[in-house]
Amino acid sequence: MKNLLSHLNPESLSLVRSIGDLARGQGSVAYLVGGPVRDLMLGFPNVDLDITVEGNCIRLAENLAGQHRGARVTRYPAFLTATVLMPDNSLVDFATARQEIYAYGGVFPEVKPAGIKDDLLRRDFTINAMAIAINPDAWGKLIDPFGGVADLLSKKLRVLHEKSFLDDPTRILRAARFKARLGLSVEGKTFKLLKSAIKIKVLDTIKPQRYLKDFNKILKEPNFREAIKCLKSWDAYKGPEGSP
Repeated sequence: MKNLLSHLNPESLSLVRSIGDLARGQGSVAYLVGGPVRDLMLGFPNVDLDITVEGNCIRLAENLAGQHRGARVTRYPAFLTATVLMPDNSLVDFATARQEIYAYGGVFPEVKPAGIKDDLLRRDFTINAMAIAINPDAWGKLIDPFGGVADLLSKKLRVLHEKSFLDDPTRILRAARFKARLGLSVEGKTFKLLKSAIKIKVLDTIKPQRYLKDFNKILKEPNFREAIKCLKSWDAYKGPEGSP
């Protein structure tokens, strides 16, 4: 597949190259991950910059900010993440590649450092579980261990494991959002898992604020009515107040 990084707009391309150089300099490996990779495949050049690092992501964020006068770093050491607010007010999100361990469904997970494949495995759907290497020695290499390219081409929405909706019930709302936005169909086994999770009322295990956070993302979509229609047909609609 053609190097997807060449599809970035010039400003983002320059910034990603710089981050890759900095990662190499500190002995880390950095990747553009998740939704930005998906959107580059769909032909969108203006993507968010979500960077996952095999190594110390906070140090990498600090090194990037140090190269740009006026840039500011916000650190979240408990979650192994950081955000850089660039001088032009754009954001670059950094995360250390990590595993997530859920004590039980609906709660925030315990996180610990891991490799890129384990990091991708924790994501919601295969189309969001891809990465592109940005270090100079592996520039543009696509990491797709779970068939995200094939699912994107066939317009299928597929989870990565059977406990996905149990671990994080908000993925039900994300399924409706991505289905409506990208014109996807929910893959058969995934749909059975989704309906089974709804049947045992997994959405009741999360706080109303978490439901509303994802529901508000739906309302910002151009095709939000289609997403809400999906939620209602799945018996997963709680409305803007977070209740049925």
